[in-house]
Amino acid sequence: MKRRELGIRGENIARDFLERNGYDIIETNYRCPEGEIDIVARTGDTLVFIEVRTRRSRGFGTPEESITPVKMQRLNAVATHYGQNRKNLPLSQRIDVLAIQMEKSGRVSRIELIENAVAGS
Repeated sequence: MKRRELGIRGENIARDFLERNGYDIIETNYRCPEGEIDIVARTGDTLVFIEVRTRRSRGFGTPEESITPVKMQRLNAVATHYGQNRKNLPLSQRIDVLAIQMEKSGRVSRIELIENAVAGS
């Protein structure tokens, strides 16, 4: 499986996981001049921006460890842009990371939602 295919598969797994856990998906792959966010969802009275990270091995660390300080800044900028360009959004917002670890066979060995993984939202 190529890197892009892995990313798409991870995002599909993430959407299913979130919906099973009561999240309403508002938008996927939101792009703006500041960058991109994989999933925008709502749970209760909270707007959640979700960065999905999928890995096949731990050779370069866990999925969540791949979020660099630069990526964190971009995610905050994207969340701000989204809020400035949408109406009637919940006041409560956060940025989460959904980490997916897959085996080489393609089976998911770990899926973990890390709430408030990026400060500043």
